[in-house]
Amino acid sequence: MKVVADHTSGASEWFRRAGQLRRQQLSRLAELGTLVTGISRLMHMLQCERGASNVWLCSRGELYVLECRASRALADDSLKALNGILDTQTAMPCSAVCERIAFALSHLEGLDALRDAVNGLHLPAPRAMEQYSAMLSHLLSIIPQLNDSIDDPHIAERFVSLYSLMQGKELVGQERALGAIGFTQGEFDNDTRQKLVDRIDGQQACFEVFLSHCPDAAREAFILNCQPDLEIEQLRRVACTRQPAPEKGETARRWFTIQTTRLEHLRTLEESAIADLMIAVDDGLNGRSESAQADADYPVLRFPDKHLLPLVRQQAREIEQLSRQLASLRDALEERKIIDKAKSVLMTHQKMSEEQAWAALRKMAMDKNQRMVDIARALLTVKNLWRGASGGSVALTTAG
Repeated sequence: MKVVADHTSGASEWFRRAGQLRRQQLSRLAELGTLVTGISRLMHMLQCERGASNVWLCSRGELYVLECRASRALADDSLKALNGILDTQTAMPCSAVCERIAFALSHLEGLDALRDAVNGLHLPAPRAMEQYSAMLSHLLSIIPQLNDSIDDPHIAERFVSLYSLMQGKELVGQERALGAIGFTQGEFDNDTRQKLVDRIDGQQACFEVFLSHCPDAAREAFILNCQPDLEIEQLRRVACTRQPAPEKGETARRWFTIQTTRLEHLRTLEESAIADLMIAVDDGLNGRSESAQADADYPVLRFPDKHLLPLVRQQAREIEQLSRQLASLRDALEERKIIDKAKSVLMTHQKMSEEQAWAALRKMAMDKNQRMVDIARALLTVKNLWRGASGGSVALTTAG
């Protein structure tokens, strides 16, 4: 009996220590709640500024003058508020969080220079978008680092849900910015179209993780308010499959407006997810959570089968790898279509067989030291000039 009593006493002590450590973690996370709120607010305002700046740049300063001014003012207010929060933070969970904050702040120091370049129309819109997105990426990278020391599976699940939502929302913001570029210019080049497809695919993956871990009420709110509506899907098809309508300014404005509405709904859901996380933390601190009850009773503790954040990071890596593979496949298919069209032109206008057309394209590519797809594009560009040509040598020389 003495051995059993000693064993029971030892177990009780270690359960008590586990509960104490969990409460310390939750106390630290509760203090960091305002930091999460400040980061999410600044990200939202920078997303607004990024989109408005793209329309301004692509329209050469004709559109979204007031929107740029307003979004910058709101971003400045949010940045000031975040700096105030950081000045009062003392309970950082690890050095990695401090490093992530340092990287984010160092990129934000370039915000004024970026705005000056935008004002002077010295930057192309894609380059401006890259710089804004880099700032947002560093801000977003702070969030998962705050969760690395959390053991409570219920808190970890809410954190993963929030982080996935914020990732998805940022990709929606990038989709809005890319669409603004294409619709304002009146066309989508291959690079912009591919980036748009990647953002659409990426946000869907993030939102699937969010929906698999969020509470039922959040899931219902997302399905009701945050899914792309019919008009967004229609404009996506225009952007991804053919040249957009000629009314550049009106289409760009409409795209920006409906995507902004969606982002505002996602912002409301994001605020709700942060509040839900903080309520769960408070419940844990005050003994109202399931894990806290387990600390009190300790016959059964709920351990996660696998820490959720590493799982999500692994999923993110796999999604990114798959996206690269899909992009490579799409490029290969697009190049094949162009080469096939060029072969068809040679077969029709030069009376070649398929094998002869292929050999002619390959020879031109070797002679010019260029890729076959580049030769094919050049040939398709000048095909209308062939109507008056009398011989194949003229056509081949022009194409080369």
